[in-house]
Amino acid sequence: MWKADGWNDYEVIDCSCGEKLERWGDYLLIRPDPQVIWDTPKTIKGWKRPNGHYHRSSKGGGEWEFFDLPEQWSISYKGLTFNLKPFSFKHTGLFPEQAANWDWFGKKIREAGRPIKVLNLFAYTGGATLAAAQAGASVTHVDASKGMVGWAKENAKSSSLENAPIRWIVDDCVKFVEREIRRGNHYDAIIMDPPSYGRGPKGEIWKIEDCIHPLVKLCAKLLSEEPLFFLINSYTTGLAPAVLTYMLSVELTGRYKGTVSAEEVGLPVSSNGLVLPCGASGRWEA
Repeated sequence: MWKADGWNDYEVIDCSCGEKLERWGDYLLIRPDPQVIWDTPKTIKGWKRPNGHYHRSSKGGGEWEFFDLPEQWSISYKGLTFNLKPFSFKHTGLFPEQAANWDWFGKKIREAGRPIKVLNLFAYTGGATLAAAQAGASVTHVDASKGMVGWAKENAKSSSLENAPIRWIVDDCVKFVEREIRRGNHYDAIIMDPPSYGRGPKGEIWKIEDCIHPLVKLCAKLLSEEPLFFLINSYTTGLAPAVLTYMLSVELTGRYKGTVSAEEVGLPVSSNGLVLPCGASGRWEA
């Protein structure tokens, strides 16, 4: 498993009964997590005194309950600063487990010894974009949500990267890739963090099981002659690490050689030293 164990401002304190107790900077949140299927005693006092608690509804969705939590605050990771705010369906605007990938590709970019162009698809609030830019890459950040791209720009400013070579694009990711192919543009690295299900700005339907492999095939056409890496993140149960390995191997190793690896990504749990699984990632690297 690839663990995001470099955080100071974030930790999973404990997890039990379908929920996890987390520290985000100075604030404690309780949020649901479908991976937490065990029932262990909730003896840590934070369970009884959180700053925010997202309650899942039996009818689907849920709602936040707040106890002295600001509308927005920030946490930092190795020189990057992320603005957080609780919003719909339990999220805060950051997936801390992705720091395991930020560290990996940041090192590859810094050690490449040449300019690196990165395409970040389904780029959300910009964690991977900022990590790549901080390492010295020029980045094209693409997300269908104007609000999320705006949030990512705020994070860039908070991280003193507002003048970094980042191109901010609000667009359907598949259509953007198709246009980039027609324009003859190429990238040295591609990152994608596709949702299980979603809609584009004009109502385009995205279902990951049907769409992910065709998109990987399209993106392979965007790679430069000497690509550095290709990263796929998945939070969908059916897309196990072996599935990611197979897709990347089929589409990339025949042309570019290199190596493919895939693992679960996870976060250490400070109360017991175990690791909470948080999806999977597949990596092709030269």
